[in-house]
Amino acid sequence: PVPQARPRPRRVRGRQHCRISDQETNDKTSAASSNDFSDPIYKEIAITNGYINRMTREELRSKLAEFKLETRGVKDVLKKRLKNYYKKQKLMQKEHISGDSCYDYICVVDFEATCEEGNPPEFVHEIIEFPVVLVNTRTLEIEDTFQQYVKPEINPKLSDFCISLTGITQDIVDKADIFPQVLQNVIEWMRQRELGTKYSYCMLTDGSWDMSKFLNIQCRISRIKYPSFAKKWINIRKSYGNFYKVPRNQTKLAIMLENLGMNYDGRPHSGLDDSKNIARIAIRMLQDGCDLRVNERIHGGQLMTVSSSVPLEGAPAPQMPRYRN
Repeated sequence: PVPQARPRPRRVRGRQHCRISDQETNDKTSAASSNDFSDPIYKEIAITNGYINRMTREELRSKLAEFKLETRGVKDVLKKRLKNYYKKQKLMQKEHISGDSCYDYICVVDFEATCEEGNPPEFVHEIIEFPVVLVNTRTLEIEDTFQQYVKPEINPKLSDFCISLTGITQDIVDKADIFPQVLQNVIEWMRQRELGTKYSYCMLTDGSWDMSKFLNIQCRISRIKYPSFAKKWINIRKSYGNFYKVPRNQTKLAIMLENLGMNYDGRPHSGLDDSKNIARIAIRMLQDGCDLRVNERIHGGQLMTVSSSVPLEGAPAPQMPRYRN
């Protein structure tokens, strides 16, 4: 059973508190604004950077190995790698002290789209299922779900492969609304839950494709602008790999579940069932002390990485995008 209360940070298992050593940090506790560089934590980071600058290459490699980080590279690269790791850990530790999750809610999305066997490069994917699973980061529970099917316009007839893979039949999509109407329904559902107004929230996906490819292409097909609330998201594969220190080939949905000791619930490639299982992984990561936060965005139609050092922002209140000229 999912616990009702968020675990207290000091009980978190597996978190590394990265102090180079107790002697090498400075515990000044002078009052300072937490949102500028006068905060004592930045003084600690600066002092530690000084120690790192004076370390030999062998000392750097030894310290990196201790934190299970890559030890190859020239001395300057090793110094930068160690400084970045220490800064990230220190800032994550600071966030835990404040006792808050990054967002009040996480919206998990896993689209299903039209496809053909082998997916020829010229094939245009259209979204045919739009699910959203709402995770409450305080209770660590799935609080609500949304699901609607979508009628494709360019390839209205589903391939046998697509029907077999997704379980979505031709009759289902024939009766469904077109994408702009479904998107409007999603936005209304999110507004009713006061996301972006009363509560902070963020989108979360399993990989980059849902937003950077499927939603991007669909908005062009439907001749609407890309929705602002979906321009940044958490790619849980990246978060999982970074937090549990596993390689990229260990971050597929089935493997993530297996490594966390969980079985897949439902039907694979059902958008809603996939989203629920991704949500279960997100909940487990929150329980384990991971700060799930935005790590990808789309800008000018291009996929970009978001650094963990940028200021934390929730997604804006959802609005229906304008139609393209």
